[in-house]
Amino acid sequence: MKDLAALFQRDLNKLKQEICLYTDPADMWRFNAGISNSGGNLCLHIIGNLKHFVGKTLGSIPYERVREKEFSDKDIPVELVLKMIDETADAVKTTLLRFEEADLQKTFPIKVFAEDMSTGQFLFHLYGHLNYHLGQINYHRRLINV
Repeated sequence: MKDLAALFQRDLNKLKQEICLYTDPADMWRFNAGISNSGGNLCLHIIGNLKHFVGKTLGSIPYERVREKEFSDKDIPVELVLKMIDETADAVKTTLLRFEEADLQKTFPIKVFAEDMSTGQFLFHLYGHLNYHLGQINYHRRLINV
């Protein structure tokens, strides 16, 4: 589990770097025609997703997810967003480092898709989800920061 925890940490640090690379912090919340989500909202979505499915569901770390707000909240200061990413990284790391190899074979406690998934499968899904949106944020930043 150390390897997976390290990958999440690495890419959550990349998320922080992407957020810091916006030349104007307000740009993080902008979107143009054809862009349905801002970089800031995608970041909030990553945070909510990981805090809910890893921190709360697997780690019993208190968190109440309001998914709609991940896409409707705007203009959160960069410092607060970075703090939220750090809290997410801590929750993921704390949770995953407590896991044993056998825990990965257990069925994920919540049925998210049509079929049950093992915890290991779902963690890899969450890692892919993080990177999918991380790439979108990178692309958003480069489109907006012209």
